[in-house]
Amino acid sequence: MTVFLASQSAWPAIMLTLKLAFFTTLSLLVIGLPLSWWLARTRFRGRILIEALVALPLVLPPTVLGFYLLVALAPRGPLGSMWNLVGGGRLVFSFAGLLIGSCCYSLPFMVQPITNAFVAIGNRPLEMAASLGAGPIDRFFHVGIPMAKQSILTGCVLSFAHTLGEFGVVLMIGGNVEGITDVLSITIYEHVESQEYAAAHLLSAGLLLTSFAALVLILRLTSKRRRVA
Repeated sequence: MTVFLASQSAWPAIMLTLKLAFFTTLSLLVIGLPLSWWLARTRFRGRILIEALVALPLVLPPTVLGFYLLVALAPRGPLGSMWNLVGGGRLVFSFAGLLIGSCCYSLPFMVQPITNAFVAIGNRPLEMAASLGAGPIDRFFHVGIPMAKQSILTGCVLSFAHTLGEFGVVLMIGGNVEGITDVLSITIYEHVESQEYAAAHLLSAGLLLTSFAALVLILRLTSKRRRVA
């Protein structure tokens, strides 16, 4: 009975987590596609520094990333003060702040597979499209994106699944404001702190199965791409 009540009370956290994962994935898709295209095509010598900056969340402890984001998004921080100037309100302990933190934390999971796919396309298809009169934007939308669609889907699945399990960044930026920032990982942590292990097991098992299904989907996409190649 306790487990049932705990699972019922966790629905707002589950819906908030899904909302955060959806908007994070959508935002990263908008940011990641042109960024990945630029990284794959540019001859800029400082490209490696941009790639390192994009990949930094892979090796940086989430609490460290969360701390610096907290400093930046605070009312007196560089981003927080700019947001206040345009009447955006508070970023820390808000859904908007969580979204910014999630995008920073999951950025490499979107950008890296798409960049690799754009690099693998090579110059020949783009040169052929250019010879037929296709401009840079046409080549991006009608050659690059269609040829990299499986990697784009992989990036979306990875970003969505990775956002579902965020904890350190979410805790630093959002804390635990009921209905606003109390995502599923925070709810699980609270159950463990309260020694409600059965409820923690139930919610953790849901995340475990979701992550496993996401990995299976990614592996299927990867194997299909290898067969086509």
